[in-house]
Amino acid sequence: MSNSIRAETSGSAGLLFASRISVEQVEEGYELAPKFDRDGLITCVTTDATTGELLMVGYMNALALERTIATGEAHYFSRSRQVLWHKGATSGLTQQVVEMRIDDDQDAVWLRVRVAGSGASCHVGYRSCFYRAVDVLGGALRFVETTKTFDPVAVYGDVPNPTQL
Repeated sequence: MSNSIRAETSGSAGLLFASRISVEQVEEGYELAPKFDRDGLITCVTTDATTGELLMVGYMNALALERTIATGEAHYFSRSRQVLWHKGATSGLTQQVVEMRIDDDQDAVWLRVRVAGSGASCHVGYRSCFYRAVDVLGGALRFVETTKTFDPVAVYGDVPNPTQL
């Protein structure tokens, strides 16, 4: 197995990722050879497949990447909670992958998705996690999404908020 790595799934081997052998193989080849950072994560940018709107930026470990490929639904790794998470498993707002791309050096993933239900991806209730803009000269925040797509309390109930201070 010198030319591949496996995503470990609770003790069982998962999807094979190719080992990174050469620049040519990584940049021009046909093998998925992701480069995870020192914490075992790869950045994932997620956009709406129809509108192109940026919905969120998250991280995947090997298992999240494997499960996303295997199921066609987005899975991420929460850095703050240190857990694998299937996006929408609690809220029902799952992200169906329409297309997955990897960048030139295979250290970032781009998901184009359709979101189930109300189409929202943010646990705060907004459509996008990027619902505020930063004024460049002053640094103040202003809301660019002014209406929530759903009520987080009604959707999540007493599930702990994933935002960590």
